[in-house]
Amino acid sequence: SKNRDAVVAQRAAYADDERFNFTILPKNVGKRKAQIAAITQSSGDLILNVDSDTTIAPDVVSKLAHKMRDPAVGAAMGQMKASNQADTWLTRLIDMEYWLACNEERAAQARFGAVMCCCGPCAMYRRSAMLSLLDQYETQLYRGKPSDFGEDRHLTILMLSAGFRTEYVPSAIAATVVPDTMGVYLRQQLRWARSTFRDTLLALPVLPGLDRYLTLDAIGQNVGLLLLALSVLTGIGQFALTATLPWWTILVIGSMTLVRCSVAAYRARELRFLGFALHTLV
Repeated sequence: SKNRDAVVAQRAAYADDERFNFTILPKNVGKRKAQIAAITQSSGDLILNVDSDTTIAPDVVSKLAHKMRDPAVGAAMGQMKASNQADTWLTRLIDMEYWLACNEERAAQARFGAVMCCCGPCAMYRRSAMLSLLDQYETQLYRGKPSDFGEDRHLTILMLSAGFRTEYVPSAIAATVVPDTMGVYLRQQLRWARSTFRDTLLALPVLPGLDRYLTLDAIGQNVGLLLLALSVLTGIGQFALTATLPWWTILVIGSMTLVRCSVAAYRARELRFLGFALHTLV
């Protein structure tokens, strides 16, 4: 971080409190190496990772730790919400996107024993398992260079590869700052998409040992997006070449969007999820 003076002031404020230990590295080396530095210096049974823009509810630690009492569980994540939900129309959409990602996608995966990505803003890990995975975690490459994105998904896949379960705890609430402009949001989504495609390949050897639903889920996450892109490009091509609109494509995508938003609105008991249809255009 560039605002090191603020960190130094915090360390001084807690210098006499034995519960805290601040580690300030000589230079900014990125989130992954900073995590590794903290983990190797730790001594507790459980590691809680919280992003700097995230605020956790008072009971998050106890709820995640309760889930980790099962020695077969290697990691557990809480429910993500947007702390700046009310700022713009985009932050409202992202807050709904987080609800769907947690309470549909992650909740379904957890039901079958393997959350495929314990989200970075708030996730708890078993330290003994992490120590054996740090070398693989640190040396991951992307296009021949050390990777600087997708830490949470990569670490989760490594946990699953080591034979541990990963869990979702919906009552452990963490609020994180989400992008409020389209440019920042699209850059975030590009990083996440790269991570999803890359780490799905890493997960392929793991999937046969997991429930078959998780294979279907992985196919849907990757192929579904590609098919949507193909449909849009084909529709644009049809309009450019024939000056006719691809009504069937529009009808199918619109119907799928309406069904998804209606189900979400019913499950969440909130009509605002009908407005999530705008997210399809984004």
